[in-house]
Amino acid sequence: MTATPLTAARQSSIALQQQLARLVCEQIPEPGMLSSDIPGVSLYRADDTSSCASTVYEPSLIFILQGTKTIQLGDREIVYGPSSYLASSVHLPVLGQIVDASPDHPYLAVKIDVDPQEVTDLVLELGDKVGRYEPSEECPEVGCGLCMSHMDDPMQNALHRLLNLMTTPDDIAVLAPLTRREIIYRSLIGEMGPRMRKFASTDSQANRISRVISTLKDRYSEPLRVKDLADSANMSESTLFHSFKQVTRMSPLQFQKKLRLHEARRLMLTEGLEAATASYRVGYESPSHFSREYSRLFGAPPRADVSKLRGAQAGVSA
Repeated sequence: MTATPLTAARQSSIALQQQLARLVCEQIPEPGMLSSDIPGVSLYRADDTSSCASTVYEPSLIFILQGTKTIQLGDREIVYGPSSYLASSVHLPVLGQIVDASPDHPYLAVKIDVDPQEVTDLVLELGDKVGRYEPSEECPEVGCGLCMSHMDDPMQNALHRLLNLMTTPDDIAVLAPLTRREIIYRSLIGEMGPRMRKFASTDSQANRISRVISTLKDRYSEPLRVKDLADSANMSESTLFHSFKQVTRMSPLQFQKKLRLHEARRLMLTEGLEAATASYRVGYESPSHFSREYSRLFGAPPRADVSKLRGAQAGVSA
């Protein structure tokens, strides 16, 4: 059976995708994460597949240039690969696993931090130009805080212009903010735009939940009172619970617990705190209870997990 020849447009798109991958490979020749000279832009590389790892996504756009990764958000799994990107509208604890990567064909990704106010400003400018919501297989809930789309040519070109500024650092201060804004604009006028707009609209349920998430993020160590959260969002407790689960795919209590455990991990890794001290700092009353929940989330007790992470960091920097 003869293969269908690629169209000129498809060949051009593939060539641009390869250029993007080469740009990232040149900047990050070894596995790991690199904060680029462009503010709010980070590069990621992995030369092997990985086990399932827990992390917290911040409001951002994440572009996959090569390789494949699966993301587990609560009860939902999203698989995304080359030429696709994710929009995380709020802070979200997720499980991630790189399922396609090798030294000859590494996993490559770019993360662009997004200030929600930038999205709100653009939504106000766009008015009714953002299209209607259409459900997709990856995340059929319109209120879900994480959605996936595929890069079209204008998006790929904008991303290429942004990353190419790494080769001309004197241009970054002037041109990077303009190109970042274009990338956010293109995400808003694309298929994920209606979802992003819901989180930017102050009268929407999604926006109210985003404010609740901000409260939990700032006060994760305090005892959780769903009634107080519901009152602050001007919702009933049952409405808050349902809407929160639609956005995060987990309950407020599960969300707070994951935030606590991630912060404890950070405290042990970056500030050298003992597990018991870190557990009290993030709101646990029992170190043994903390250790059990930590092991359940990260796959190892606190001390063993942090030692492994330090060893991995040393290997990347060597």
